[in-house]
Formats: sequence, C-alpha cells, structure tokens
Amino acid sequence: MEDCAVTSSAGTTNVTSACQGYHCNEILQRHYNYTGKLYRDRYRDGLKPDSIILLFICLFIVVENSVVLMAIWKNKKFHMPMYYLLGNLTLSDLLAGFTYMLNIVLSGPITLKLTPLLWFLREGGVFITLSASVISLLAIAIERYFTMLNTKPYHRAKRNRMFALIAASWVLSLLLGALPIMGWNCLHDLKWCSTVLPLYAKSYIFFCVFVFLTVLLAIVLLYTRIFHFVKSNTQNPSCVQRKPYGHRSLKYMALLKTVTIVVGAFIVCWMPLFVLLLMDFVCPVKTCPVLFKADYFLGVAITNSLINPVIYTLTSRDMRRAILKLLCRRCLMTKDGRVRKIGIRISFTKTDVNRQGLETTISSGNATTSPIKSIYPKLKLSVIA
Repeated sequence: MEDCAVTSSAGTTNVTSACQGYHCNEILQRHYNYTGKLYRDRYRDGLKPDSIILLFICLFIVVENSVVLMAIWKNKKFHMPMYYLLGNLTLSDLLAGFTYMLNIVLSGPITLKLTPLLWFLREGGVFITLSASVISLLAIAIERYFTMLNTKPYHRAKRNRMFALIAASWVLSLLLGALPIMGWNCLHDLKWCSTVLPLYAKSYIFFCVFVFLTVLLAIVLLYTRIFHFVKSNTQNPSCVQRKPYGHRSLKYMALLKTVTIVVGAFIVCWMPLFVLLLMDFVCPVKTCPVLFKADYFLGVAITNSLINPVIYTLTSRDMRRAILKLLCRRCLMTKDGRVRKIGIRISFTKTDVNRQGLETTISSGNATTSPIKSIYPKLKLSVIA
C-alpha cells in the first residue's frame, strides 16, 4: 500500500492525484471522516456479536442454497427451463450469502486499511449478487409469461430463451456493480458522497434503487397478467378438458404460486433497505442518524436468501422429495425412489372361520342357517412405503 503525503492545504483533487486514486487508503479515511462514520465504535473495535451472528447466518445460507442446487442438478425431473431459472436464482442467493460474509470479515477496523480499489470490490460483490437476484426474478417472470402465451411450446426455443435470460441477468448485474469502479463514484467530490457507502456517489445510489424498483414493478405487472390468464383458463371447462393444456395450466398455476411467494418475500425483505437508500440520497451529510444503522437493514435484506430455499421446499412436493433424497437417501427413501412414511396402520380384517373357530349361525326362517364371520380390528405397526 502506498504512503500518502497529504499536506494541510491539499484538497481532495491533490490527495487523489498524489495517491493515484484507487491505491491509497487516505482517501477512504477522508471520506469516512466527512460522513461522520469515524465517530462510530465499529471502526475501532473488532467484530461485534451481531456481526458474528450474521456470519453464521451467511454460512447457513451458503449451505442451504448449495443443497437446493445439488437437488436440481441431480434430479432429471428438474432439467427444464423453469427450474434452471430457479437454480440461477438459488445461485445468486448463494453468492449473496458468500459475498456478504466476506463483507463482514473485511469490515470493522479492517475497513480503514483497505484501498479504494479493494473497497469497491468488497461492496461491488454485494451489489452484483443483489442485482442478480432481482433480475433473476424478472427472468423467471418473463419465461412464465411467454410460456403462457405459447400454447404449443417448443423445447429448443424455451431452452434458448432460458440461456439468454440467464446470461443477460449476469451481464447486467456485473455492469451495474462495476459502474463505481469504472468512474461513477465521488472520489473527487466529497459533498456528493453517500453516507451509507462513503465512496459511492448519491446519484449512483439513486440510480440503483430506481432500477431495482422498476424491475420489481415489471415483475408484479407480469405476474398479475399471468395470474389472470391462468385463472381464466382453469375456470373455463372447455380449456380444462383440452389436455394437455388443462393439465399444463394447473401445473403452471402451482409453479406461479411458488414464484409469487418468492417475489413477495423479496419485496418484504429488501424494501426497508431501498427506503433507507432513498433517505441517503435525500438527507444532507450527518443529518439522518438512521443512516448509520444501515447494517441492520442489510442484515434483514440478506435473510431473503435464507427464505427462498424454504419457500421452494414448502410449496413444491417434488423439491421436498429431491432434497430428502439428497440428504437422507438410505433412511427415508425406498428402492424405487419413494419417500417412506412411518406410522400406525389400523386395519379391519375378516377372520378365517376354519382357522379361528369363531362362527355364529342364524335362522332365516326356512330351516337354513347362515354363518357370520367375526370381524375385529387388527393393530399393525409398520413402515408404509
């Protein structure tokens, strides 16, 4: 790391030119001091207990989403465009947990030892994975919408569209996260710096929030149209009787409910952070104390990556079976791939007259008798496959 010789009369431009911009941590200290963050204990002591808790949550996010990805990869039933897009969303959640874990490890007193370049890489990773999550949800909505419009789906066309959507989501995410390191920052102008992220320009923060909210609005509109389209077809007897279209409509309705829950959870988790970032754009420096609590808002947002796999397993029976098969194949799965059910079976069986020796005769009034076999409940404790 280069040493920076900064005199008392040197301005921001002189500091930047002397330290060659991205390679001097004096710039980082100057910006944090300007926004008032150096007065906080976070940059003096080590990791706080809440940061350690978030580390374990992030570790669990990585493990949890890894299990979902393995289940999708190993189960051939999930080798279809819809589940590939869900896998892409799961991958972005996994990377979100990993990048935020790195962010926590490199935070605290280590922050002031970073060069602006390392700082941009640290924060940019979180922005890239956040963008990937948002755009992946939009990609899933677009794929569902076109699938509903095409009553005769062509697998090759759907597959090409799926790969295009996945590639576009990551290209746009990388571009959005790389904008600050490419020059859209406030290294040369302190008064336009963000309080939450002191090296980011407020205009960039506002642009990101605007993009995210626009994408979420597009997602809501697409799912609203899909919902009305599928609902009208499932309630129309003539459409339901047209197989396989009626079966596809019911199947897509179930998948639609799953993804709608995912979108709703994303909005609930991330909206507080979006509101905080909008406040950061509006509030002058050192005037909004809530901006210094941004870590808690980001912690709430990152829990979305923890919730998504739970939503998949609770709303999809096939996903539950695949995950159980992956985690505990020998103890919970039969040889034919079915999930075992352990319970008590109570069955009522007729006894064999000759074997049991229990028989009652009655007269029908015509000098004939009819045997009545005794019936009693037989209790069986068994493992039902």
